[in-house]
Amino acid sequence: MDGARIPILKVGRVLVVPIQFDMDDQTVIHLQERILHELERTCARGVLIDISLLEMIDSFIGRMLSDIAAMARIMDARTVVVGMQPAVAITLVELGLELKGVETVLNVDEGFKLLRAEFNTPDEEEEEFYWETSVIGK
Repeated sequence: MDGARIPILKVGRVLVVPIQFDMDDQTVIHLQERILHELERTCARGVLIDISLLEMIDSFIGRMLSDIAAMARIMDARTVVVGMQPAVAITLVELGLELKGVETVLNVDEGFKLLRAEFNTPDEEEEEFYWETSVIGK
């Protein structure tokens, strides 16, 4: 791992994971482990992974996103990937990768709406905003 840090923020019942750079395989594996640890520690019900700054995804990262979603589902959490760029979507299709168990939406707002619907939380209902940051890479 190159010392890069990926924050995991807890907002209400959702872990928000903003990925701001292209990742190598070790970073992805470490991220997966950290997300699962944070799901257990915080009892979050959703994982929102923002990939809007990623310009490429290879087959390994695509499979790991699917694996994260499958593992999160076993831990009673739903995974939403937001902000996929057209080039990333094209690459995933060309590689024949399906993000099984992963919902995708265009932006963070839509991701939160989708997760609120999963939790049966009305849009008007104010969730307790609790920000907690855990940084990967230490």
